[in-house]
Amino acid sequence: MKVSSGLPANWRGTSMAADRVPANLTGKTLRLLDYGEIMGAAAERAQSEEAAAELRAEGPRFDPAGPGEIKTLVAAVLDRINSGDEEPRGSLPAIGPLLPKLAVEGAGLGLEEVWALGLFIDRGEALALWLGKGGQSPGGGPLGDALSRLPGCGALGREIFRVIDREGQLRDLPEFRAIKKRIRSLTAELEAAVARYTGNEESRKMLQSPVPTQRDGRMTLAVKANFRGRFRGIVHEVSATGQTIFVEPEEVVERNNDILIENRRLAAEIRRVLRELTGRIAERREALGELHRGIIALECIRAKARYCRDIQGVFAHECESGGLILKQARHPLLGAAAVPIDFEMAAPVRTVIITGPNTGGKTVALKTLGLFALMNQSGLALPAAEGTALPVFDGVYADIGDEQSISQSLSTFSAHMTNIAGIAGAATERSLVLLDELGSGTDPEEGSAIAMAILDYLIEKKVRLITTTHHGILKNYGYTRQGAENASVEFDGRTLSPTYRIVMGVPGESRALDIAARNGLPPEIIAKARSCLDEERSDVSALIRGLREKRRELDSAAEKGRAEETKLRDERRRSDLRELRLRQKELEIKAGAVGNLRQLLGESRKKLENLVREIREGELDREKTAGVKEFLGGLARTVDAEDAALETETRLLAEERRRIEALYGGGPGQSGPAGGGSGGKSGEKTPALAPGVEVLAGEHRRRGRIIRQDRKASGKGAGEKVWLVETGSLKMAFSEKDLRPLPPSPEGRKPQIAAAEVSGPPAQFEISLRGRRLEEALEQLRRQIDAALLAGLKTFSVVHGKGEGILQRGVHEYLKKDPAVADYYFSRPELGGFGRTEVVLK
Repeated sequence: MKVSSGLPANWRGTSMAADRVPANLTGKTLRLLDYGEIMGAAAERAQSEEAAAELRAEGPRFDPAGPGEIKTLVAAVLDRINSGDEEPRGSLPAIGPLLPKLAVEGAGLGLEEVWALGLFIDRGEALALWLGKGGQSPGGGPLGDALSRLPGCGALGREIFRVIDREGQLRDLPEFRAIKKRIRSLTAELEAAVARYTGNEESRKMLQSPVPTQRDGRMTLAVKANFRGRFRGIVHEVSATGQTIFVEPEEVVERNNDILIENRRLAAEIRRVLRELTGRIAERREALGELHRGIIALECIRAKARYCRDIQGVFAHECESGGLILKQARHPLLGAAAVPIDFEMAAPVRTVIITGPNTGGKTVALKTLGLFALMNQSGLALPAAEGTALPVFDGVYADIGDEQSISQSLSTFSAHMTNIAGIAGAATERSLVLLDELGSGTDPEEGSAIAMAILDYLIEKKVRLITTTHHGILKNYGYTRQGAENASVEFDGRTLSPTYRIVMGVPGESRALDIAARNGLPPEIIAKARSCLDEERSDVSALIRGLREKRRELDSAAEKGRAEETKLRDERRRSDLRELRLRQKELEIKAGAVGNLRQLLGESRKKLENLVREIREGELDREKTAGVKEFLGGLARTVDAEDAALETETRLLAEERRRIEALYGGGPGQSGPAGGGSGGKSGEKTPALAPGVEVLAGEHRRRGRIIRQDRKASGKGAGEKVWLVETGSLKMAFSEKDLRPLPPSPEGRKPQIAAAEVSGPPAQFEISLRGRRLEEALEQLRRQIDAALLAGLKTFSVVHGKGEGILQRGVHEYLKKDPAVADYYFSRPELGGFGRTEVVLK
C-alpha cells in the first residue's frame, strides 16, 4: 500500500539489500531476534485494523536517511501524546475494500458502507487536527509536511452526514417523508382493523393471545384451532401443538399489502438516494484514497509512539564516529525480569568476541543488540538509558540457536554453516552480524580453525561483528587481531551464578567444571577432569581470573568515587536549601500578615458603607466623609505595597531555587524545581487550574486547594496569573508557575461502586436489554457501568435490538452523558450491527 506523499515514501521499510539477499535469510533474522513480537505489540496499540495489519507486515528501514525520518515522526507524535491534550480515541473503520467499488460506474454503497466512509473522514480529520495542534505548520518537519499534504475531505464528510446521522441511521429527508407518512397512516388503519378483533370481548375468547403477531412481515392473529371457521382469511402458520392457527383476516390483508408496497417504495427510494450519494463520493475517490493512505500511515506512527511511551524508551542517537553504545539496555520482551546491560563498541573496534559460562546471558545480550538495531531502524524508542547510540545499518544478520533440520537432512553444524555462508556473502561494512557459539557443533580444533577463518573474512570486509564462543583459542584471537576486542559475561565464583553484566576487554572462563559439579556430577569425575587440564590452560585461567579481579577493584573504586561526589553535592545542596526554607518561612509569615491586612481592608470598607449611610441620614458633613475615604485609600495602598513586596520576594526565592537546582541537580526522587514527573500515573489526565482544584503549592509543595484567581495581583508582571490558595489555616497567593495540579481523587465514585458491590449484580461482558421498558433498561445499564468500573472491566456489549429504535436511542443518549464512558459504537455486522453497542469505559 502506498502512502501520502507527505510521509516518507518508503515508510514501511525495505528488505535488507533485497537484490542480493535470499528472502529466507531476511525472514530468519527477523524471526530469531523476535522482531515480529515487537511490531505485534505496537500493532495492538493501533486504533485501526488496517493500521495494525500494516504494522505487522512492516520491516525495518535500511536506507541511510529512512530511520531518522521515521524517528522524527514518532518523536513528534509522542510529544503530542505527552502534552496532556486529549487525543482522539475513536477507532477508524476499515474502508480499504470499499475504495475499489467507487471506481465501478453505477455502483451503490450500502448504508453501513457509507457510514463507515463518513466516520473515517470525520475521525481521520480529527486525528490530523489533533496532530496539527502541536505547532506543526506546513513545511515544519516531516510531520508538518505530511499534514499539509493531506487532502481536505471535510465537505464530503458533511455531504454524507447530511443523508445519515452519526449513529448510521438515515435522516428524515424530504424524499422519504411522504412515503413514511403514508406508511404511518396505513399502519394506523391496520391497527384499527386488528383492534376490532382484539378489542371485542367475544372475539378475544377465540384468540390464544390478544396481542397480534408478525408472520412473514404481516400482521396476524393467534386463533384457537377450534374457532378457525369463525375467522375468514389467510392461514400463515400452525403451532407445533396444533392448538394455535395464525390467521391474517381478510380486511387486514389489503392493508398489509398496501404497507408492504409502501415499504418497497421506501426501500427503492433509499437505494436511489444512496446510489446518488455514492456517485458524489466517487467523484472524490482519488482524494479519499489519498486521505485513507495518509491517515493509516499517521495511525501507524501514533501506534509506535504509544508503544514507545509504554516501554518508557529513549530514541538512540547516531554517533558521528559510527560507534555502538548501549546503556542500561533491557530486552523489551523480558519485562521486569530483564537485567540491564551496558555495551560499547567504539572505533576502531569492529569485532567483539564474548566468552563466558553457559546460562551467563551471552545469547540474551546478542539478541538484545540485534533487536535494538531493528527497533531503532523502525523508528522505535529503546528501553534503555540516555546516551544510547546506534549507527544506521544496511542489514542486520544473525545466526543464533540450534538450526538442525531433519527435513533438509541438515545437522546443527551444517545448518549453521549454510546460514553463515549466506551472511558472509550479503554483509557489507555497514552491516551488523551476530553469530552465536561460532565454531560449535563439530571437532573443537577444526571448529576453532573455521571460526578464525570466518572472523578473518568478515574483518577484512570491515563488517561490524559480535560473536559468542567457548573456544579458548578465540580468546587469544581477540588480543592478537587488530580491530577485535574480548568481552565476557560476569560470573560470581562464590555462588556459581551469572550476574549478566558484560565486562569489556576481559575474556571469560567457561566454568564448565564448576557448573557440572553444582549440577550433581560425581566428585571423582570432576577431579579426573581437572587433572586432564594441561598446565598451559591452567595458567591462562589464572591470568583471566587475575584480570577479572583487577577489573572488579577498578570498578569498585570508581563507584566509591561517584558515591562520594554525589554525597558532597547533596550536602552542599541541603545547606543552600536550609537557608531557602528559612526565607520561605519568613515569606509565609508575611503572607499571613498581608492576609490580615486584606481582611482589615474588607471590614473597613463595610464601615465606610455605614458611614456613608449615616451621612445621608445624619449630620456628617462632606469634609468628614472625605477624610474617611482618604483613610481607607491609604490603607488600600499599604496593602498593595505589601502585595508587591511579597510578589517580589516570591520571585527572588524561585530564581534562587532554580539556580541551586541547575548548579547541583535535582535531589533524590526529584527531577527539577517542580519535583519532576507528570503528577500521576501514565495516561492519567491532570486537571487545569481552577477554583476547587487540589494543588501542590510553592517550593515546598504544600498541599492546598485553589480558592479563586487573584485578579488584582494577576494584573502585575508579564501577564502571569496569580491564584489564592488555602494551605492549612493560611490563605496565600501563588504564581501559576509555582502550582502543580493534582489528579482528581478516585474516591468520587466509591460510594456508588461500594453500593453496587453489595447489592448489585456482577459486571458482565454482555448485557441484554431487549424486552424491557426504557426506564428499566437504563437502570440496568447504570448498574452494569458501576459494576464494570469496580471490576476493572474496560469494555462490554449492550444488546438492545433494532425495533422502533426507542431503546437504542435511549441507551446512546445515556452513554453520551455518562462521564465514565470514553466511547461507544455499533458492533460489526456479524456481531449484531445496529442491534448491539460496544461500550468503552475510561
